[in-house]
Amino acid sequence: MKRYERLRQIRRMDPRRDASEIYRLTSAYEFPWDFTRALELALYRTYAVPSIGRLLAETAELTDRTQKRYDDTTLLLDAVVEHGFGSEQGRTAIRRINQMHRSYDITNDDMRYVLCTFVVTPKRWIDAFGWRRLSRHETTACATYYGTLGRHMGIRDIPETYDDFEACLDAYEEAHFGWDEGARRVADATLDLMTSWYPRPLAPVLRTGTLALLDDHLLRAFRYTPPSPATRAVVRGAVRLRGRAVRLLPPRRTPHHARQNWEVKGYPNGYRLADLGTRPVPGTGGCPVRHLDTSATE
Repeated sequence: MKRYERLRQIRRMDPRRDASEIYRLTSAYEFPWDFTRALELALYRTYAVPSIGRLLAETAELTDRTQKRYDDTTLLLDAVVEHGFGSEQGRTAIRRINQMHRSYDITNDDMRYVLCTFVVTPKRWIDAFGWRRLSRHETTACATYYGTLGRHMGIRDIPETYDDFEACLDAYEEAHFGWDEGARRVADATLDLMTSWYPRPLAPVLRTGTLALLDDHLLRAFRYTPPSPATRAVVRGAVRLRGRAVRLLPPRRTPHHARQNWEVKGYPNGYRLADLGTRPVPGTGGCPVRHLDTSATE
């Protein structure tokens, strides 16, 4: 298989009808490392919305049990990508996600914003750092895939196109990004988790490197000191260089799903999807969310 053969395969497919398969090919074959990094940053962005970051701090899931929360989120979302919406695994994963969300007072607007980050952040990351840019087919398929996921989660007023997702994300961040002490604790705990995956002496460098990949709007919301322009140039240049190196490698012949990431460390003996996630007491952090329709996955 030649380097761009899979892209040609994707372009022969219908980006809406075949959205799930295109998204699987793109995320598991073409850009598995990039999607992992981008989705980590996508979730990180959501903390800067005080209503989201504060709730996550109150539950303590991302401050006291950071690795487990990372693992469970990764594994539940990955099951849908790998097996599809109609599979037993996909239905079980979405059911668990909905069961957890129903126990908290999460607004539809916040849920829709989180969905937007899953669509927009990977495209922006890959276009900046990947071995090639995302094609129009892939971009459309990604928006369609997450639109379907959002409907399974009962989210209302989901954007229709990538451009709509992007406009929704940018407007929401402009209106809602801001300081919250609890959200900063969640952000710090997540940074600590990311640096814990590597030898301890590297932690300060890795922390600075991660901050160098964040935009000024996000840094201001968390009141992080921005890295110097030189540091940003070095870090971003190194990630771009990695993408250029990948372009020279043979294309991946087997899929790499997020469950195979070495950063997922909490289940060395395996896991059951139905056991993942939390079992929160309804009303913790507020009243249960009544408007989420989970009938498609029950």
